[in-house]
Amino acid sequence: MKPTVAIVGRPNVGKSTLFNYIAGRRISIVEDTPGVTRDRIFADVSWLDKHFTLIDTGGIEPASKDEILVQMRRQAQLAIEMADAVILMVNVRDGVTATDIDVAQMLIKAKKKIVLAVNKVDNTGDVPMEFYEFYNLGLGDPIAVSSTHGLGIGDLLDEVTKLFPDDADTSEDEDEIKVAVIGKPNAGKSSLINRILGEDRVIVSSIAGTTRDAIDSRYELNGDKFLFIDTAGMRKRGKVDEGVERYSIVRSLAAVDRSDVCVIMIDAAEGITEQDTKIAGYAHESGRACIFAVNKWDLVHKDDKTLRNFELKLREEFAFMSYAETVFISAKTGQRVSKLLELIKAVNEQHKRRVKTGVLNDVINEAVAKQQPPSDKGRRLKIYYGTQASTAPPTFVLFANSRDLFHYSYLRFIENQFREAFGFNGTPIKFIIREKNEKKL
Repeated sequence: MKPTVAIVGRPNVGKSTLFNYIAGRRISIVEDTPGVTRDRIFADVSWLDKHFTLIDTGGIEPASKDEILVQMRRQAQLAIEMADAVILMVNVRDGVTATDIDVAQMLIKAKKKIVLAVNKVDNTGDVPMEFYEFYNLGLGDPIAVSSTHGLGIGDLLDEVTKLFPDDADTSEDEDEIKVAVIGKPNAGKSSLINRILGEDRVIVSSIAGTTRDAIDSRYELNGDKFLFIDTAGMRKRGKVDEGVERYSIVRSLAAVDRSDVCVIMIDAAEGITEQDTKIAGYAHESGRACIFAVNKWDLVHKDDKTLRNFELKLREEFAFMSYAETVFISAKTGQRVSKLLELIKAVNEQHKRRVKTGVLNDVINEAVAKQQPPSDKGRRLKIYYGTQASTAPPTFVLFANSRDLFHYSYLRFIENQFREAFGFNGTPIKFIIREKNEKKL
């Protein structure tokens, strides 16, 4: 397992800014509002060829009774439990607060390896006198940093990586399947990931929109490695007023872009909505392998035609992605969740499948013999040959005498022949039509 480092502290000391700086991209939402980061946010990062997982946590308010703040505290505690090292972040401008002392005591009690980062020391040279107060926390030498300006981050990471276990695997991990779990709010995305992981990795609440960030969670089964990216539910654009939530939608779209496979959660109790088609459409346009996970199937009153009728409705609404696989699940009871994991693995393999040029052209020749290409004004389409340009999604270049003669309906026929011959279940197929004498741009 890779080493894990958690960034903890009270709200609004700059944890997410530090996290983003180390990760090298804007992953956590940063806004000057306490409690904006609610869940543990995960990123794979490296320092001097040492790869590890960094976790950003919601601020810890030990005395709060607010439901969300209580869950945030619980999430931070889970992050601390799983971490090999903890960065405790404090703020030099506020000095040592009662909450800082409480959090430090919590970490000492948990017997964790701790590096104390004193944030907002924004100038080089001598540290301000207030910096020395933080020795009173009993955590050894503090490190002065500025998460906004990047000052002291190298020194901080040097100390953090010294704390990794001797047997830690700090090499890069490239063979995991990245899975974005997407859908409208409250469809059960977080519940599904919690069911798979067997722990409360993601805050689950009946308050729609609880998950604001895209959250990475690793899972391994029989040697297969998965990276699940839970995303904020995507609402209709007209309902997105709050600035933080607007960021969340952008983050959800970015999660799709990072993924190999998209699990599109449909609420069986609510049925298929316009918002579902828009979410699925983005995954389709992005060329991701797709699975429809119809959740809350345990709540639906069923007879012998219910499943068939729902499938027909699904195919009708999502006619533009007939390749997608479908599974009816219950995240709450675990019904068919193992089948979903099998499908994720299968569609990922199809998404990355490569076909030999000779075999590909045999199928093209058979297709042309089966159904004559279209013609216009006495001129008939000729397909000279084809080749696979790339995978994920499978992309094919077809060389022909005329791009204009290659009607959409015939291209769809060729696609169906490819699917019949090679499978490609769960993944879109892309085509590039090039005229024979056309130079590659």
